Amino acid sequence: MDVTGHTSSGGHPDPGQDPRKAPSIRDVAQAAGVSYQTVSRVINGHPNVREETRKRVEAAIESLGFRRNATALALASGVTRAVTVLTSNTTLYGYAATLQGVEEEARTAGYALGVKVLTPEDDLDRTISSAAGGGGLMVIGFDQLGASALRRVPADVPCAAIVEAPLHGRKPPRPAVWADDREAARAATAYLLRLGHKTVHYVAIPTSTTTRRSEGPRAQGWRKALRQAGIAPPEPHGGKGWDAQAGYDQGDQLARDPGVTAILCGNDDLALGVLRALHHAGRSVPGDVSVIGFDDAPHAGFVTPALSTVRMDFQGLGRDAFALLRGQLESDYEPPAPTFAGTELVIRESSGGGKGLMTPTARSAPGPPAQSRQSARDTAGDGSGTTGRGDM
Repeated sequence: MDVTGHTSSGGHPDPGQDPRKAPSIRDVAQAAGVSYQTVSRVINGHPNVREETRKRVEAAIESLGFRRNATALALASGVTRAVTVLTSNTTLYGYAATLQGVEEEARTAGYALGVKVLTPEDDLDRTISSAAGGGGLMVIGFDQLGASALRRVPADVPCAAIVEAPLHGRKPPRPAVWADDREAARAATAYLLRLGHKTVHYVAIPTSTTTRRSEGPRAQGWRKALRQAGIAPPEPHGGKGWDAQAGYDQGDQLARDPGVTAILCGNDDLALGVLRALHHAGRSVPGDVSVIGFDDAPHAGFVTPALSTVRMDFQGLGRDAFALLRGQLESDYEPPAPTFAGTELVIRESSGGGKGLMTPTARSAPGPPAQSRQSARDTAGDGSGTTGRGDM
């Protein structure tokens, strides 16, 4: 599946030119009054071109909206300008937003982008071999299937990944970027405890690790905050699904326990299901139960009550991961400083002190446009950051 869109660099074809036909290198040569070989030298940055001639050719390129042929450019430069993304999902918000960041950066750099959706039935080695034949690989390793694919990419294949935050001292097998959602989850849990809740329950997303009884970084951050407060963490719920139905099923169980007053959810879709289950059970939010989601999906501020959540800059992760890969594909390219904006605790209507508890000082006014923001970095007791990048 090709997900790359292209636009011309500007200008319009001449009135006599067929509007359905893209301008060629010979069209540029004719407009600039030079040979097509001269146009080729300008395109490829050849030094032996007079400055006046170079400017005339560049003006013709701009006027006609000429685009270099990717295949010809690859032959001339030795760089295959194509990238394939391996991912198990393209519809969940985190995956889709990450892909958006990758696609935007690839398009700007003149790379074609393909997406291969992984399934449990795939022969991963064969899939990776096929995908790697056209250039570099990117892997979204938010889940077990993606993480498994990343481990199987041969060492000689250019590759970069977007992964869950690794444990301190550990690095992914290939160059990768990640958000410190472990610290963000700790900060969100600590916020709920400061409101006066005696404990916080957690509805988990699936983890990318395969070891028995393993937990993802968000669950680890939740557990750390409770232990730092001297609270024995309750058994986490879920961990089998990402969607609202999975959240509803777990929320239905939690709603039956009158001792449950605060819930942190592994993503916003789970939180949406939890909110619905609490409503059906007659538990008010935030009057009886405070709920915080994760990711800040587009719908988060428009449900009722508006969902407090941790904002994740997935697009930034996608852009930064592509820059890491581009650095492997182009010997003269130096990846820029990361653009990832970090994580941010966004306080809306669904989190509150609850009945008999303290009133939250950071609570926002009603309505989706109004919200308070609390940086996960600001609430970190150890001063740790909110993003990571592993250059191998």
